[in-house]
Amino acid sequence: MRRLPPLAAVRVFEAAARHENFTSAAAELGMTQAAVSYQIKLLEERLGAPLFRREKRRVVLTDAGRRAAPSITRAFDAIDAAFGAIRAEDESVLTVSTSNTFANTWLAWRLGSFQMAHPDMAVRLLTSDAIADFASDDVDVAIRSGLGGWNDVVTDKIFDVDFTPMCSPGFLRRHGPFTPESLMRVPQISPHDQWWPFWLREAGVDVPEGPPRPGVRLDSQAHEGHAAMAGQGMAMLTPFFWRNDLAEGRLVRPFEQASTRGYAYWLVYPESRRGVPKIKRFREWLMAELARDLPSPV
Repeated sequence: MRRLPPLAAVRVFEAAARHENFTSAAAELGMTQAAVSYQIKLLEERLGAPLFRREKRRVVLTDAGRRAAPSITRAFDAIDAAFGAIRAEDESVLTVSTSNTFANTWLAWRLGSFQMAHPDMAVRLLTSDAIADFASDDVDVAIRSGLGGWNDVVTDKIFDVDFTPMCSPGFLRRHGPFTPESLMRVPQISPHDQWWPFWLREAGVDVPEGPPRPGVRLDSQAHEGHAAMAGQGMAMLTPFFWRNDLAEGRLVRPFEQASTRGYAYWLVYPESRRGVPKIKRFREWLMAELARDLPSPV
């Protein structure tokens, strides 16, 4: 069992011994000179030997203090090196957790530019629709959709989520033209999704209560969009994620109406890691990339 003196007092002694000056040690440690003197006194009482000799306006190490100081400085250097290695390793890898939808429709297509801008940093992308646990999942930042307001984390809103029906041009030719009410009779992709009745009711359709219609159920918007492009039915999608497919004609949007339930995508990270450089760099990059892609406010 180690018989260590109070480490706070040892830290003060190490600084005071290097400077042989209590005022300089206090400035380095962000303490008052009186607090330095107090910590040195506690340490001397614990050891039963003086470490400094007070002479007029200066302090001088005693023989005991001079013998102890080099070893303690080396010990603090070793501690600093050990934690420095951890800090360096932490800064060398950025782990981002996000949903399958956001990864497949936007982030995976852009992440290479962040890597190129920061070649000294490896980027690891984890895709899962499960909520990230910062305490156990070894995740630096997460990008998730929701209403926000989560406790103990920083939540930066990156964009609002809206949704509207979309389908392939071939599906439109076979089943269209559409009215909102006619969507109740065509194949729907993921008809269990609560976005369907919400959008339809906003469009003036009397949606009956009860179980959803039968149909193909997929677990993410990323899969739903590709099923729609394959002509499998009408999907309820977020225009931002599919803007390139809309522009290039792989998807069509029969209605101007886009609804929202107040959801947004958020960049989320622990409050305690707000100032970590790699997280700040990723946040700045993410916001700049999204600013280029998101439609300008009217």
